[in-house]
Amino acid sequence: MLQNTGKLAGYTIFITGASRGIGKAIALKAARDGANVVIAAKTADPHPKLPGTIYTAAAEIEAAGGKALPCIVDVRDEKQINNAVGKAVEKFGGIDILVNNASAINLTGTLETPMKKVDLMLGINLRGTYLTSKLCIPHLLKSKNPHILNLSPPLNLNPIWFKNHTAYTMAKYGMSMCVLGMAEEFKGSIAVNALWPKTAIQTAAMDMLGGSGIDKQCRKVEIVADAAYAIFKQPTSFTGQFVIDEDILRKEGIRDFDVYAVEPGHPLLPDFFLDQQPEDLARQMKEHGATPAFKSGKTSTDSASTGPVSDMFNIIRGVLSPDIVKTTQGVYRFDLSGDHAGVWYIDLKNDAGSAGSGEPPVKADVIMTLDSSDFIKMFEGKLKPTMAFMSGKLKIKGDMGLAIKLEKMMAMMKSKL
Repeated sequence: MLQNTGKLAGYTIFITGASRGIGKAIALKAARDGANVVIAAKTADPHPKLPGTIYTAAAEIEAAGGKALPCIVDVRDEKQINNAVGKAVEKFGGIDILVNNASAINLTGTLETPMKKVDLMLGINLRGTYLTSKLCIPHLLKSKNPHILNLSPPLNLNPIWFKNHTAYTMAKYGMSMCVLGMAEEFKGSIAVNALWPKTAIQTAAMDMLGGSGIDKQCRKVEIVADAAYAIFKQPTSFTGQFVIDEDILRKEGIRDFDVYAVEPGHPLLPDFFLDQQPEDLARQMKEHGATPAFKSGKTSTDSASTGPVSDMFNIIRGVLSPDIVKTTQGVYRFDLSGDHAGVWYIDLKNDAGSAGSGEPPVKADVIMTLDSSDFIKMFEGKLKPTMAFMSGKLKIKGDMGLAIKLEKMMAMMKSKL
C-alpha cells in the first residue's frame, strides 16, 4: 500500500459524501498526515441500513491524527454548501483540496426511471459537483497547491454505456465534463482531475447492486484513497487527467495489489465505463459466485426483461398520462409468483406516472400479491381485482379504494390489447 509521507500536514480538504465509503477512506488517508478534513455529507443521524454519520466519521478522522469539521450538507442546497465552506475557512483558514465524491446511482432505462430519480442524480452528481466547485474555487485559488478531484469516470462514448442507464451516465459524465472544462479554465492555478477505480470497490452501493457474493470480486476502498493521495502530491500542472487508480499507483511503485483485494487471488470485476461491456460484467459475476443485482446495465429488480409480464408493462407505460395520475393518486406494488415471479410497480401519484420492475420509487400505497398469470388476466380485463380478491387469488395490503381505482386503468388498456 502507498505509504503516507506527511505531505498533507496542515492542508484543509473539503470532501462531499465523506461519512462512509470512498469519501471516508480518502479522509482517513489524509488524516494520517495530520490534515484538516471537512466532512460535507447529509447523514447526521444513523441510517437504518448504512453505517456511519458525519460525527462517527469525524471521530475516526481525529483518532487517525487529523482535525475534523463535520457539516450537514446536501450538495443540492447552495446555502448548506456556503455555510460549510464558510465554517471551513473560519476554522482552518482556507481550503486546499476539494473532493467531489457525493453521488447517486440508479441503473434503469429511460422508461423505468422516474423523473424524481433523474433529478436526484443530476442534482447530486452534476449540479452538486459544479456548485461545490464554484463555491470552493475562490478559496482554492489562495492555496499553494490546490486540487479539485472528482470521483468520476473517463468519458467513454461507447453507446453501450448509455443504452441501459442513460440518466445515470449523463449525470456521472457531467462530473467528468466539469473536469474537462475547469481544468482548462483554471490551468496553471488549480489542478482539476478525475479518479475512477479499475475494478469494483466494496461499498454499500456495490453491495446493493451486486447482490450476494459480490464482495469477493471487489477491492477495498483503500486503493482509491491511496490513488487520491498520489494525485494530491502532484503539482498544479498535473491537470485535466482521467486517472485510473491502479495506473497511478503503479507509477508510484506499487506492485502488490493483492493487499487491496477483499479476497486476495480471487478474480476481480472490472468497473463500469472502462472497456468491458455490462453484459460481460454480469456474466463474470455469475461465473465467480456472485448474484448480480443488475443485468445488462439494469438494476437487479429488473427480473424479467422479456416475457408476458414485461410485455404487459410496456403496454401499461403506453397508457400512462398526467390525467390518470391526477385521478388515481396511488403507488402500486405487485408481488408476483408463478412462472414469471418478480416485483413490479405502477406509480400513479408522481409526475406523469411510471411503471417498471423492482421496488417503486416511493413507498407503495397498495401491495398486491398474486400469481403472474392472474396479473396478466387482470390487465387484459378477464379478471377484475375485486373478484380476484373475493376468490382469494389476490391479496391486498393497503388502501382498498386505490385497488378499485386501478380498474379504470385496466379498462383503458383494452383498446391497446
